[in-house]
Amino acid sequence: MSDSYQPPEIWQPEESGGEFASINRPVAGPTHDKTLPVGKHPFQLYSLATPNGVKVTVLFEELLAAGHTGAEYDAWLIDIRNGDQFGSGFVDVNPNSKIPALIDNSGPAPVRVFESGAILLHLAEKFGAFLGDNRSEMLSWLMWQMGSAPYLGGGFGHFYAYAPEKMKYPIDRFAMETKRQLDVLDRNLADRRYVTGDAYSIADMAIWAWYGQLALGRQYEGSAKFLQVQTYENVQRWASEIAERPAVERGRMVNRMTGEPETQLHERHDARDFETRTQDKIG
Repeated sequence: MSDSYQPPEIWQPEESGGEFASINRPVAGPTHDKTLPVGKHPFQLYSLATPNGVKVTVLFEELLAAGHTGAEYDAWLIDIRNGDQFGSGFVDVNPNSKIPALIDNSGPAPVRVFESGAILLHLAEKFGAFLGDNRSEMLSWLMWQMGSAPYLGGGFGHFYAYAPEKMKYPIDRFAMETKRQLDVLDRNLADRRYVTGDAYSIADMAIWAWYGQLALGRQYEGSAKFLQVQTYENVQRWASEIAERPAVERGRMVNRMTGEPETQLHERHDARDFETRTQDKIG
């Protein structure tokens, strides 16, 4: 253990180190002027393929696969490591400076939507799709995921994978909570195909982006073994089934900047982009 830390009477920010130190600051608002690009489709998405971003691109691809042609969208890359989220245009769409953020131009006036759960609900209600077979259950599980993500991503993921030094107490604290949440999900899926019942919904998309990918070993190198994710058999079955959906495979590619070049589609403006504009094709 490190020497005990005694908080000062008044906290002052210091350089914390770590992989994402540059994106953290104690104030809101833009740091520079930058106009956001606008494409030809009704929906303009500004995002990155983190789990929160994947939720939304999976839903867009699922809507299009289900025949909702009005769900065509432009997906613009927001590189958070370069501070794109602090540009004035992005802050106008999301004053919280977090991805994803959406402009809906399908109505008489543009509508901004931020927070991934709000975007999922906005789109699902607009198209009357992927709302599940029990609205109260769907909303409960969607909000469960929104509330649990800080423990998995900002808690366990940060201290296990990104913090400048490994510290036993926070890793143990957040590993315990992550495993408890996996157990909650596993018990729920014991007698359900999807999280709300028989119908695939936005709650599945939201939870899969975080816990499904964790169960499949796609989050935080080494964490699958560390957390013994294979023991959650119902989560494994559910996660694998969703991962095999073609729309989910496409959704994971959009705005992706990591992994094999053929899995990275930095911007998406047309369905043909999956065949012609991945990084292995354009370099």
